[in-house]
Amino acid sequence: MKRNILIAVAAIFVATAATWAFWPGDPAMHAEDSHDESDDHGDNHDEEGSLPEGFVGISDQQIEDASIEIESVQLGAAVELVFPATVAAAPSASAQIDARASGVIRSVNKNLGDFVRQGEVIARIESGEAATLASQVAAARARVDELSAIYDRELRLFEANVTARQDLESALANLQVARSELARAQSAVAAAGVSGDGRSLAVTSPISGQVTAAPIVLGSFVAAGDELYRVVNPNGLQVEVALPSADAIRIQPGDDAVLLLGENREIGARVRSVTPALDLESRSATAVLALASSVPGLQPGAFLQARIRPSGEIAHDSISIPEDAVQIIDGQESVFVRTERGFQARPVVAGARSGGRVVIESGLAPGSRIATANAFLLKAELEKEEAEHGH
Repeated sequence: MKRNILIAVAAIFVATAATWAFWPGDPAMHAEDSHDESDDHGDNHDEEGSLPEGFVGISDQQIEDASIEIESVQLGAAVELVFPATVAAAPSASAQIDARASGVIRSVNKNLGDFVRQGEVIARIESGEAATLASQVAAARARVDELSAIYDRELRLFEANVTARQDLESALANLQVARSELARAQSAVAAAGVSGDGRSLAVTSPISGQVTAAPIVLGSFVAAGDELYRVVNPNGLQVEVALPSADAIRIQPGDDAVLLLGENREIGARVRSVTPALDLESRSATAVLALASSVPGLQPGAFLQARIRPSGEIAHDSISIPEDAVQIIDGQESVFVRTERGFQARPVVAGARSGGRVVIESGLAPGSRIATANAFLLKAELEKEEAEHGH
């Protein structure tokens, strides 16, 4: 009997142990596991949500595919000297057209702002000088006709052995002098642009360009030497810069320069020459800058600001980076600094720009690695991400 009881107890113990082994688990344990798992997901979310504003995540392969170039920031920027400058026309690109004789203005063919061609007749002056020149041509031509007849007669007589050779040679010499006088008179008429009726003289432009001044008045009387027009060739403009004596020796022909035209417009230029002596009154030298290209609307007499970079001079305490690296983000000039997982937009204060580079006054430290070429792609990606989060 006791044996049967022991067998029954052992069976119950084995069954209980087997049931415990295959039980799904303690609810408290499952709750704890579930809590740990949710904490892991929460860490990941917190990690993503804590990314700084302006961060763009991008892999090395994506950087290579997008052709984004990276440059290490270093100290050293080209020195730039800033001077006031004035636009002027080169001597061969400007012309003051005066009346060559006294008379009355009978025709005005060009007005202020019009374009003219070299040699084009732009006005006419009715003048007694025109009649004088025309009469000189007529007299010279008549003299040539007369002496030509005399020479022909002397030639016939000489061939008939009636006159001596000396008479023939004398007639030929007189004819040649008369012909020379006729040629001179005709040249004078052509140069003066005498009209066919011999009453007016032509006013012509010696260069091609645009009329910048036209004090001429139709029907008015002008004296010889009075200004009628002023013409400037816009392709022949140059910029003159007054250099203080201390800076004049630092500027050399060939130095690069940038001209500020206002409204953030800049054009490239190059130093063509520097006067070897100082002006006695201003105690300054003059640097002449040649424009890299013609600038529409640029007029002689306009005031500009010129930034000249002396060759070989470097500011070792300044930073300059390519202009492509600077992007406008939320109205602030910024650069994209390389991080372990992408790029971080960092606001900077940009200074002078020249030769495709910009000086960074603050916001960027030497040794930083920044995106340069195609940095605008990072800006586009950042704006895209902000737009998506905004929705």
